[in-house]
This record gives sequence, structure tokens and C-alpha cells, in this order.
Amino acid sequence: MTLKTTILGTALAVVTALPLAAQELKFANFTPPFHTINASVIEKLNADLSAATDGSLTVRGYHGGELGAGPVEQYIRAVQGVADITWGLPGYTSQQFEKTMIVELPGVVPEGKSGADALCGAMDEISSEFPGTVPVALWTSEPNIMIMKDKVVRTPADLEGLKIRVAGATAGKVAEALGATPVQMPINQVYNSLQTGLIDGVFTGASTLSDFKLDEVADAYTLGAPLGRLAFFAVMGQGSYDALSGDAKAALDEARGCGLGNNAETAWNATADAALEAARADGANTVVDLSAEEAQAFADAVSNVVADYVSSVGGDAALAAMQE
Repeated sequence: MTLKTTILGTALAVVTALPLAAQELKFANFTPPFHTINASVIEKLNADLSAATDGSLTVRGYHGGELGAGPVEQYIRAVQGVADITWGLPGYTSQQFEKTMIVELPGVVPEGKSGADALCGAMDEISSEFPGTVPVALWTSEPNIMIMKDKVVRTPADLEGLKIRVAGATAGKVAEALGATPVQMPINQVYNSLQTGLIDGVFTGASTLSDFKLDEVADAYTLGAPLGRLAFFAVMGQGSYDALSGDAKAALDEARGCGLGNNAETAWNATADAALEAARADGANTVVDLSAEEAQAFADAVSNVVADYVSSVGGDAALAAMQE
């Protein structure tokens, strides 16, 4: 054996013994690091992937729009590879997610079923609405409530002509059916809009009271009306997914999906419960818990919204899958 052969063999042995190069996935978060998304999705995904790959695959959150300002552009950031993974709301680009957003409508998610499971069950019907990406998790918020400033709502008539911020098309249909004027805007614009009177209120989950500090500018809350909920996605760009090794893909495939979506949804509900408890304890607030009879008036007003929307987007099969 020559000296050259010996050196080559030794070098190959050393290379074979080296661990795989560590890879860190960039997760774009348009909210501050205290938001519920961080612990429930970003940190959990990092912990799960790190454990499954002995630390060779990790996730790092880039918070507060560090990889690009504006929540509306979150999906395209994943497609373009600005970030490996992003999270956002289908409602911000409603035309892309017409069938996915059926889950947001009042009464669509059956009692005792999570929105995450409803969306998982409908993946065959909605997967075409996620081009260029691999879904990492889909879930929904807690049920929407009315978060108002200087307006106390007890009947649909109280909403007549009020400007109500909505996240997307489905909530807009609900607001219109109740006589309000829907104003679509990203959640990061709501605080100032509510504070300055650009809008009178917002239909959204109570988690926003703490996650986006809306408790600082709102003073009236109405609970119990059938207003639906919000949908969320976390997606990975197809290019980023394809660049993973086989072992890394297997670890990600195990970590993503219904379980991660349900973990997020459970966290959203916990944040909402705590925020509502704090709102009730604040003597400056008015909290209206609708009676069954009062809630029925709202239900009657929005009774045709689901059927009309589902028909307009050809979503019968998606609705059936969500409710199965």
C-alpha cells in the first residue's frame, strides 16, 4: 500500500465519521416573540426536530417582521425562499383560499371537534390552494367575539352601520349579514384603527386582547354570537423542503401536520381564556354574555351565510369533509 493510498483512506474514514452539517430553518414571524405562535409552533417545531435529528435540524424564529414587514405577504415569502417556513392567515388573501376559509364560517366546525382536525380532514379538497409550499400546520382560533370601543352590542341592530374590522371574506359576509360595514385589514393595523376611531370594533378571537394588546384600546366585549373563527397556516416553501436530506424530511414529516395544528389551537384557546378573564376583571370594561334568546337573534341574521358562501366557491365537498 502506497503512502498516497494510506492518506486517502484515512481522510475518507475521517469524513465518514463526521456528523452531518447542522441546518437551521428560518421561520418568519410577523408578530413579537411573546405572541402565542412562538411557543406553540416555532419553539415546539424546533424542539421536536432537534430531538429527532440529534440537533442537526433546528428552527429559528425571526420575529417582528425581521424577514419582511407585513403579514399579508407571509405566504409568498415561503414560496420565494425569503424564509423556509412562515405563518399567516388565509383571510388576508381570501381569493387564494376560498375553500379553506369555509372552516371560518359560523357553525362549520362541529361541537367537540377542533378546527385543526376539520382542516386536516379536508386536505384532499383544499390542498390545491397551497401551491409551491408544503403545509406544516393548519388550525383555527377560538370562536370570534365582538371587541368594541365605545359601543356596547346586545342585538344585531346595535351593529347597524358600524365599521367592523374583519380578517377576510368570510367574516366580511357575517358582518354584512348583521348590518355592519366590514373593513378588511391586517391585525397589526387594528390597534391604531380602533384607538383613532377609524373602525368601531373587530370580529376576532379574544387571544388578540393580549397577543396584540387590543385590551388597551377596547372597552366593550360581546360573547356568544355565532361569528365563526379565524383560520391559520404554517407553510414551508417547496424549495426548502426539497433541499432537506431524506432523514431531515422524515423528521419534519413526523413533526408537522394535525398534531402540530392541534397544539397551536389549544394554545390559542388558552391565551383567549386568560385574556377574557383579565377583561372581565377590569372594571372599565363592559362584557356582554348573550343569553340563548339574544344569541338566536344573531344566528337568525347570519343563517344564510354558510350556504351562500359554500355555494359560491363550489365548496360542498370541502364542507362535508370538515364536518365528517
